[in-house]
Amino acid sequence: MKNFLLLFLTCTLIFFGFIPDKSSYFDWSEYLGGKDRNHFSTLNQITLENVKNLKVAWTYSCADSGQIQINPLIVNKRLYGVTPSVQAICLDAETGKEIWKFGDPLKNWASTSRGVSYWKNGTEERILYTVGPNLWALDANTGKPISSFGTDGKVDLHTGLPAIAKDKFIISNTPGTIYQNLIIMPLRLSEGEDAAPGDIRAFDVITGQLVWTFHTIPYPGEFGYETFPKNAYKNQEVGAANNWAGMAVDEKSGIVFVPTGSAGYDFYGANRKGQNLFSDCLLALDAKTGKRKWHYQFVHHDMWDRDIPAPPNLIQVERNGKKIDAVAQITKQGFVFLFERTTGKPLFDIKEVPVPASQLNGELAWETQPRPVLPKPYGRQANELTLADINPYSSEKETLIETFKSIDKRWFAPPSETGTMIFPGFDGGGEWGGAAAHPSKGILFVNSNEMPWIQKMDPVKKGEVFDHPGEKVYRANCAMCHKNDLSGNPASGYPKLSDIYKKRTAAFISNLIGTGKGMMPGYPQIKGVDKDNLVSFLMKETAKEAGPKAAEANSPILYRMAGYRKFVDKEGLPGISPPWGTLNAIDLNTGKYLWKVNFGDEPSLAAKGIKGTGTENYGGPILFENGLLLIAASKDGYFRAFNARTGEEVWKFKLPYASFATPSTYMVNGKQYVVLACGGTKLGTPKGNLYVAFSL
Repeated sequence: MKNFLLLFLTCTLIFFGFIPDKSSYFDWSEYLGGKDRNHFSTLNQITLENVKNLKVAWTYSCADSGQIQINPLIVNKRLYGVTPSVQAICLDAETGKEIWKFGDPLKNWASTSRGVSYWKNGTEERILYTVGPNLWALDANTGKPISSFGTDGKVDLHTGLPAIAKDKFIISNTPGTIYQNLIIMPLRLSEGEDAAPGDIRAFDVITGQLVWTFHTIPYPGEFGYETFPKNAYKNQEVGAANNWAGMAVDEKSGIVFVPTGSAGYDFYGANRKGQNLFSDCLLALDAKTGKRKWHYQFVHHDMWDRDIPAPPNLIQVERNGKKIDAVAQITKQGFVFLFERTTGKPLFDIKEVPVPASQLNGELAWETQPRPVLPKPYGRQANELTLADINPYSSEKETLIETFKSIDKRWFAPPSETGTMIFPGFDGGGEWGGAAAHPSKGILFVNSNEMPWIQKMDPVKKGEVFDHPGEKVYRANCAMCHKNDLSGNPASGYPKLSDIYKKRTAAFISNLIGTGKGMMPGYPQIKGVDKDNLVSFLMKETAKEAGPKAAEANSPILYRMAGYRKFVDKEGLPGISPPWGTLNAIDLNTGKYLWKVNFGDEPSLAAKGIKGTGTENYGGPILFENGLLLIAASKDGYFRAFNARTGEEVWKFKLPYASFATPSTYMVNGKQYVVLACGGTKLGTPKGNLYVAFSL
């Protein structure tokens, strides 16, 4: 009776506003924990002292398996997520029991999804998420499409883009950002000259109508128009500058912070000479109108695919005894940039550093690139490496040394025919898992990769004739990842296609070309005879017609990257010495590091007793106000707990499958849970299909 009266009194005080409603603290209702994207929780049942007592509370097995990069949402005791084949699911957050599922189990989109968005207005609750090019609105309680949203519950994300985007590849890997009754959508687009423009667009959550558009490749009369060649915005072969990593929104100021990626073609820009605003920027836009308030560009005229990989963190820092609302952005190249939130004023000095000129025909590199004075980079830089940094554990040291000597390691060295080291690599440095942060204390926690890659450019052979007409299509679209001879690059994560005809049907390959798979983009623009010829080529069928016309006769692209290639030995070990992955705590009040530790163990070396090397990692940490930090993400498949104050590892648990995702935490009926998706697959790890929840 006493407890009942206490509960009644508390609820009454909350209802009349005398006590703030903290029920939302029990949930994880936003991607990465909040609109500030700080991966932060005030829940304190799990502590540094008792984290060692965590046990598996429940698991949910998806009907399909593969990468699950999702950061699940938990609202009102329900968990909302996505399966590897992009079916939306709703589970009982206490038991893991399935409540509903939406999607066609026979239509395996096979793209990666990092989650869903949740919107509520009174008693109406909606889940918004993407399947292929479509944004769906579902009833959060039943999983049924909201028929009044768009057309029968969905909106085609080509909506509002110019005519040149018709039939071009468009999906969204990352949840849209909710602001009032708007959802502002990220897009994943092609990285070639066939990319659609990366316009930022907001849709009405209720009707699906387009509300506003911001042109990331500016139109005549718009700010930044002169940073591209004239009429670049309607050039079929200049596109992207899209946001794919997600956004953060400051509800108090009404500003949405949008990090963008590179302009297409990613690795050669002779047809887009100039600074190229608004590629590789942090955009501060009015969330209601899409109007630009300020921007900062991190890479000028990008030729290295230096997309901004994660949403920024909205935090407070202290300067001269005063709290400042700030926005922090991590980058692939291992930097943290910090700005005053409403003005864009840098809170640490940034220098424009001269960089080498390009030697490729037609290319014109920008003369300088920005580098913050503080904090120092959380990833080593290519120009800092010497022969002493060659991997001491490799049996191929001489070969690695020979390659190391032959490639350009200058800071922001331009792409070349001889080879350039990209370090931190094409995936970072910082990656899509993003950073955790204490929102009021200004401490940032970021995990980083230290895998070197090699960028080498090959001249396009104009007029080359092939034995099979499908080879022309293959060379233009597939060879960069899978090589001219279809041998792929398994060490870098790109499978061989030389024997795909033995494993898959022509119908499967045809569907895959259109929809993509995992991080492979779809190519819906390849159709008709070209698509038939490409499928025929991959199926090892005899050419049915004479040699095609000259390859790319009218293309402005004079060079293509020879392929995504990691600098590794034959065992797949990085060519440089450890650490190959780190976890970093940075005080953004001062720009100084509180600690840096090696993160994870390379499995092949750990089996020999060599530990502490660090390893590649994808997915981010979550931070608790009580000083606990939890993170999976590592290639070795462990879930780890760290003391956020010291960097000491205090617990680890071997997961059934590696988790390349950011965990979520929540409380149901007085018990705190932590849940994470374990899909494996990436980095050669076994394929999985589980959601795993832990509790004390």
